[in-house]
Amino acid sequence: MANNSLIKWVFKLILKYKIISIGTKYVPSSKVENEYVEMINFTKTMLIEIEEANITTESIFYNLLKDVGEKNIPVNHKFYELKPAKNEIEEYALVSNIITGNDRYLYVELSASNPLINEFSKIIVDAKGEIEEYSSTEIVARMLSKNDAIKIATKIIGIGLSNELNVMAAVGMTAAAAVERLINLNKEIGALSGIGFTKLGGEYALVFESRFNDSMGGFEDHQNYLFIDMINSTLFTNKYGKNKLVEIMNNIKNFIITECEGTIEGYREGGDDLIAKFPSKALAIKAGLDAAWFTLNNKTKIRAGVGRTRHEAGERAQLADEVTTNTPLSLVNFELANGVYAYYIPSEFTRTILNFIMNKKAKMFAIFLFVFVISYFFIILGYWEFGLVAALLVVLYGLFSK
Repeated sequence: MANNSLIKWVFKLILKYKIISIGTKYVPSSKVENEYVEMINFTKTMLIEIEEANITTESIFYNLLKDVGEKNIPVNHKFYELKPAKNEIEEYALVSNIITGNDRYLYVELSASNPLINEFSKIIVDAKGEIEEYSSTEIVARMLSKNDAIKIATKIIGIGLSNELNVMAAVGMTAAAAVERLINLNKEIGALSGIGFTKLGGEYALVFESRFNDSMGGFEDHQNYLFIDMINSTLFTNKYGKNKLVEIMNNIKNFIITECEGTIEGYREGGDDLIAKFPSKALAIKAGLDAAWFTLNNKTKIRAGVGRTRHEAGERAQLADEVTTNTPLSLVNFELANGVYAYYIPSEFTRTILNFIMNKKAKMFAIFLFVFVISYFFIILGYWEFGLVAALLVVLYGLFSK
């Protein structure tokens, strides 16, 4: 479904923005994943490109600084590109992050046995990481996100260098992937203090060859915020009542807290908007997407934005005003690489049209061919009006026949 070129082209003309996908081609591997993929495909959720990303080595590093926090990356570093990322956005990779979560494994290896391993373990636990394996020279931990893993690894490496201890680290989707990444990193650049990780399918490393001050400006804490605003809430309240608005917003709030590890900020009972904070961007997008599906099912729409600050999330939500047709659209806007993208959830009417087009392609092509031939025949004979009547009759047949 994600590769339907003709429909994507039509919606690009309507929305004036490139359509990356309709539905998803992500292949689920569990019951939970299957339910989520079915929802994306059933609702014909579209990934659209608001501002195109330009993925280069420079943009990867720039986004690393934004994601991790510039103060958390010491100036005396070297940035290596071991394998370049593709200059394209892969929707299934985004869906994978949303479904499976943004948690990552951090593997830490010391050049020699050292009591500092106990301090490193405490730092990881204090950052809400879970220690999976532990020895005198190694730590395998599960972190909340890749960015958290990189920040904590940098902090640990700084302490190691200050104590003349070489510390190497790598981040992966699994513990085995993190270990293998560190092995490959050592082969590429040697056994130096550094961190190996991936970004958008590419392989990268931050390497530190000299001491640095871990307290340079303080440890910068970056958050992920979601701003949700119900569209035309006054009209909705006039039609369905204030209690229905409260019910919908409370359901969204409870879902954010219980299912997405979110913390609610700035919500007033009876209000039509809220701000929530999340441990990862993927969870914020997931919450926004689920809220958009839920509100559409309850005959209303939201505009939502994800950002590193409350202000940025609010600005992202306002982008929905720029992507519109004759009616407001239900959008979840967010940054990806150095571009801006959005999930658009079509209305029930639009989904009905899409289902008709997708399920009756062969019939539609046959109808088009027949109309073209018969119209051309009547035009040659000088009876163009008969061609028009025939075309209308055939189209009506195609629409209402099973």
